[in-house]
Amino acid sequence: MTHMRVSDAAELLGVSDDTVRRWLEAGRLVVGASESGPRTVDAASVAAVMAEQATAPGPVVQQSARNRFAGIITRVEMDGVMALVEIQAGPHRVTSLLSRESAEELGLAPGVRATAVVKSTNVVVERGEA
Repeated sequence: MTHMRVSDAAELLGVSDDTVRRWLEAGRLVVGASESGPRTVDAASVAAVMAEQATAPGPVVQQSARNRFAGIITRVEMDGVMALVEIQAGPHRVTSLLSRESAEELGLAPGVRATAVVKSTNVVVERGEA
């Protein structure tokens, strides 16, 4: 099970650290496995809440070609050669097709933090820092 700090979960969810702590107490988020030290949050539960909060896209806004969408991987489908990776980044769901080899080398799996970098017609997936 992948887990993250409360502050990282708060940043991804667009809420305060205190809100994340309340959601942990209420059971909306799952406490991550931690023998000692600060409390952590299960990344898969963060991804599930992000998906719940996703809204229909608003009007298109012109942006730079160097857009970065930080989020959590919610789905990875692999076949013999290719991998389809879906990232929930706030209200945005970003899907990218990349080589299976790249996905495996990056350790991409549901619950892993990642950033989709959009430049021109390409989307590059970077694994987030733990």
